Amino acid sequence: MTIVFAIETSCDETAVAIVNDRQVLSSTIASQIPIHQQYGGVVPEVASRQHLETLNWAIAQAVEQSGLDWSQIDGIAATCAPGLVGALLVGLTAAKTLAVIHKKPFLGVHHLEGHIYATYLSEPSLNPPFLSLLVSGGHTSLIYVKECGVYETLGETRDDAAGEAFDKVARLLKLGYPGGPVIDKLAQIGNPQAFVLPEGKVSLPNGGYHPYDNSFSGLKTAVLRLAQQLEKQTGDIPVADIAASFQETVARSLTKRAIACALDYGLDTIAIGGGVAANSGLRKNLQAAASKHNLRVLFPPLKFCTDNAAMIACAAANHLSLGHTSPLTLGVESRLSLTQVMKLYH
Repeated sequence: MTIVFAIETSCDETAVAIVNDRQVLSSTIASQIPIHQQYGGVVPEVASRQHLETLNWAIAQAVEQSGLDWSQIDGIAATCAPGLVGALLVGLTAAKTLAVIHKKPFLGVHHLEGHIYATYLSEPSLNPPFLSLLVSGGHTSLIYVKECGVYETLGETRDDAAGEAFDKVARLLKLGYPGGPVIDKLAQIGNPQAFVLPEGKVSLPNGGYHPYDNSFSGLKTAVLRLAQQLEKQTGDIPVADIAASFQETVARSLTKRAIACALDYGLDTIAIGGGVAANSGLRKNLQAAASKHNLRVLFPPLKFCTDNAAMIACAAANHLSLGHTSPLTLGVESRLSLTQVMKLYH
């Protein structure tokens, strides 16, 4: 048993959790969405200040919910990369301070590795190798998970991430922020076949297309032009039908590449992580396609799709059980490839 206390403040959720290997003992998440909605997106300085105001409360809540005291905790972790620098610093500094005060090992955790580990929280028997599809506001990647800390990126987005595309389309349709949940809700009443939208493809230098890379900027532009054209012709924009058609196109694109990648690399399991993992269209498309090829698709519970500290603690627990710890001199990084995870540890 390895019990880890973890803090996640990479963006706009102040999250604290305590996890025993792959069992969640407590998880507290304070979302900043209502604060940032008025700006149409996350304002880094505002996010950092809100983390400062909320973190002590979140720490106290997580410890109380767990029923543990600090003597029972084996390690203390925090997200250190990638993310908003100011926001990351709040969580990392707090975690280091707690590690010194309570004389515990400290671990800095890569945010995307955390999203991979989110699936372990509901599927504790899961073990590598498997394929991870990470889809969020900042990342869209296909990752070959070989073992703890050992990852190979097989596919990624060349422009907008899937979650970013949802936010931008929601903005141009005047649906507000964040875009993913509202588009998903509208898609339930819209017709996904109403409009044929282009599926982004990434050309290869010698001809053909990259089998695993995604592109969403062209799709976003196509939605904008479609909305402008319909408004000009009819004076009305069928928002639900556009939302449904857009979501179906994104889900189909992600599904096609994930299935092809898993089959090409002989992997029988696809684990999904990130905020877009909560999207109903993606879940429906992937599960249907995977069943045709006898592939297993695993989605985390909805509460662990978005940013949370339980996934960070789970990743840290695995690293700590293998003897990996981080120096107290470890800093934060706004960008850090998942393939460089082991540089965070002794």
